[in-house]
Amino acid sequence: MFIKIITWIARILFGATFIFAGFTKLIDPLGSMYKFEDYFLAFNADWMMGLAFPLAFFMNIVEFTVGLTVLLGLKMRQNAWLALLFMAFFTPLTLYIALTDPVPDCGCFGDAVIISNWHTFYKNLVILAAAIVIFVRRKHIPPLWSERKDWYLVGIIVLIGTGLSVYCLRNLPIMDFRPWKVGNNVNELVTPTEEVAEHYVVYQNKDTGEKEEYPADNYPWDDPEWAEQWEFVETRSEVIRPYKEAEISNFSITDEEGHDHTEAYMSNPQPQFLLIVHDITATNERAFDKRVTPFAEQAARDNISFIMLTGSLYEQVDRFREANHITYPVFQSDAIELKTIIRSNPGLLLIRDGVVLDKWHHRNIPEYKEVKKEHF
Repeated sequence: MFIKIITWIARILFGATFIFAGFTKLIDPLGSMYKFEDYFLAFNADWMMGLAFPLAFFMNIVEFTVGLTVLLGLKMRQNAWLALLFMAFFTPLTLYIALTDPVPDCGCFGDAVIISNWHTFYKNLVILAAAIVIFVRRKHIPPLWSERKDWYLVGIIVLIGTGLSVYCLRNLPIMDFRPWKVGNNVNELVTPTEEVAEHYVVYQNKDTGEKEEYPADNYPWDDPEWAEQWEFVETRSEVIRPYKEAEISNFSITDEEGHDHTEAYMSNPQPQFLLIVHDITATNERAFDKRVTPFAEQAARDNISFIMLTGSLYEQVDRFREANHITYPVFQSDAIELKTIIRSNPGLLLIRDGVVLDKWHHRNIPEYKEVKKEHF
């Protein structure tokens, strides 16, 4: 009975972790690709950049599938091997990453949960132990349906994971865990949270050796008799709220001369459209003819601000602007931050006073009149 309970705990722990990790990444396949690219750059493996997307796409589905099959007890003789091999590979890899720190975040839970490289390694030690228990007990876990029919359920899980990932690739992630999600006030996220702490000073009586602690802003420093008998020992601080980096740190809107227009556009009290094109050389130009240009022209007729933000060089911008008859302003911003804003190239955002009201993949940019009716 005891070993059965341990086996179930191992299955739940392993399955839930893999399902959550796989799901958060398969609904954001481009985000997973960017993380693979970060690793390839950190390890000087630029030649592997072309493999970033297929590896990310495949690994996310495998992770999700293995987690769900282990939790449900499907084809355990095969999936127990997959689970053990998976952890046998990634546990030492995450130890190496924790020691060398090539990237600040492993990306194991996508953008949903950010943990340090060392916490990732510790987590993997626990999951590796669960995988070992599952592997040892794999022959004692009965099939959910039957040995032959369980393959149908595995196939259904793979199809669901694949279909969901393809849908989120061609549209936008069905869940957005990034700072630029709809409803967030971006202006609040560009400022770090300052530390709040209470500070104390410790003094010691010169005669008795007694120590006394005082608030740093309220102790009798101006009393001559007290100052004669007491001497400073140390200071102490109690952190009530720790310092926290701003969630958005690399966003700006600059023109060709380097002038910063961020505040003007992000504090615009009227509806403000931001067309995000992180890389002009790789953007979908057909989207401009079919959706973006007509949308921008109608916004201009209503005197609604419409600008493009790109991470490309202005030489590329000039050629692109001429080829696609772009009349609205084009500004530069950090390409990595633009990839974070929206998983589409191009993609469209609607903000007001820095609050994200809506965002659209270029395939789903609606008619301007629909947006106007809903948001203006």
